[in-house]
Amino acid sequence: MRLLLVEDDMMIGESVLDALRGEGYAVDWVRDGALADTALRTERYDLVLLDLGLPKMDGIAVLKALRARRETTPVLIATARDAVPARIAGLDAGADDYVLKPFDLDELSARIRALLRRAAGRAEPVFSYGRISLNPATHEALLDGEPVALSQREWAVLEALIARPGMILSRTQLEEKLYSWKDEISSNAVEVYVHSLRKKLGPDLIRNIRGMGYMIAKEPAATRPDPDEGGTGSGTGDAA
Repeated sequence: MRLLLVEDDMMIGESVLDALRGEGYAVDWVRDGALADTALRTERYDLVLLDLGLPKMDGIAVLKALRARRETTPVLIATARDAVPARIAGLDAGADDYVLKPFDLDELSARIRALLRRAAGRAEPVFSYGRISLNPATHEALLDGEPVALSQREWAVLEALIARPGMILSRTQLEEKLYSWKDEISSNAVEVYVHSLRKKLGPDLIRNIRGMGYMIAKEPAATRPDPDEGGTGSGTGDAA
């Protein structure tokens, strides 16, 4: 998942950046509202953590501009404990939730996970797909109830695909989930992570759709209709 951190306080920004990267998120950090507005116009993010008291363009203006473009990106605003009018203004401008400064980093992580679940249309905290379970809170992956060791980026690729079964994600879209601006991107990184995931979780889990990208079937293989019994099948070519 790729997040945009908008925070002008260096101490707060550095601590939040380290914490979020430690959780496996790809994070871009900007320190004023004008840069935040530019980033949101040119990049795709899964969530924005937005301070309201920003130089050049305040957080409310950034948020209103985002919503005026009909962007549905979840926004978590950060405000001072005594700034009730600011919290109300942020929520009325289109924010999805708020966290109070100084905030606990564990609470921040939990609120981010909750907003990402909501954005994905899920209520349950754990992804379940056939024999696989993923717990974003603990970054635990299970196959048939047994833990599977995944690197942070293997986890990120799997989470992006398993959260959108039946949807094809291009290599570029997956790279956007894995890397922030400052990260160096290897030309075959996604292919390497997909290959590793297939070895750990099964060769048929992730499909390679030629010329388009990767996907996980809309339904696990065991529950998909059998074409011999009147089902339609997936009808999708697989170059895995």
